[in-house]
Amino acid sequence: MSILIYAESAEGKFKKVAFELAAYGKKVAESMGTTVTVVTINAGDVSELGKYGVDKVLKVSNDKLSGFTAKAYADVIKQAAEKEGTKLVLLSSTTDSLYLAPLVAVGLNAGFASNVVGLPVSTSPFQVKRNAFSNKAFNITEINTDVKVIALAKNSYGVFEASGAAAAEEFSPSLNDADFGVKTESVDRTTGKVTIADAEIVVSGGRGMKGPENWGMLEELATVLGAATACSKPVSDLGWRPHSEHVGQTGKPVATNLYIAVGISGAIQHIAGINSSKVKLVINADADAPFFKVADYGIVGDAFDIVPKLTQKLKEFKAANS
Repeated sequence: MSILIYAESAEGKFKKVAFELAAYGKKVAESMGTTVTVVTINAGDVSELGKYGVDKVLKVSNDKLSGFTAKAYADVIKQAAEKEGTKLVLLSSTTDSLYLAPLVAVGLNAGFASNVVGLPVSTSPFQVKRNAFSNKAFNITEINTDVKVIALAKNSYGVFEASGAAAAEEFSPSLNDADFGVKTESVDRTTGKVTIADAEIVVSGGRGMKGPENWGMLEELATVLGAATACSKPVSDLGWRPHSEHVGQTGKPVATNLYIAVGISGAIQHIAGINSSKVKLVINADADAPFFKVADYGIVGDAFDIVPKLTQKLKEFKAANS
């Protein structure tokens, strides 16, 4: 009766959340005295999952699953759970998995808890700690069903290596044509830079940047930090940056180790979407900007003077420590 994890991948490569979920699952499995099984869909080399404590991998390879379809993917996970006699299914909190999780829970007649942070508070009864009220509070949720499904909040646990065999086994679930009623026509992917979904650091700009022509200095800072670039909603609405970079409650929520906000006043919707970030640094010329009230560190001043100096200091620090 192993724990089952769905490890997300893109173009055959595992996403960072897959490794975080594997590490989390290993720790939960140890507390429950069981093993960790992972189901993958059209992933490449699965052996690296063993570094994070995975004992077994169910490899699903099927061209019909080359594009994400929630119902079909959920059915694959459901069949994998039934095959393994799983009582606990772990998913991440990415956009795809948040579509999947309710479908998996319904298929398994399971209780479901989203936005889980940290290890279970108790395994008998089964209780987990969750983010609530747009990450402004926590609650303890108890799941009493025989099978349980939980979705781990991104960047809430960390990626830790552990020993595991990751023995691979081909798995061929039956696919229902009715599950492919919704088709993906095209997918726009960000290439050549860190994506918001995988980033541990995000450098984000607002209307204080004054125009798209000034984004170069934020991109340079992001490159030095190995960070992703992002923006506030007004910036994407104005067309200065692509909508894929819009973070906040109405865009992509982020839970990074460091969130740097440059020229963003801090509307409540934006703050709600980034509030799970561990450290928030705000750079703004307006000392009364609402963002300063939630910032861990704040710099009042002209971003066009501060950001280049910060970037230069970071370059010097990296050079001195390389």
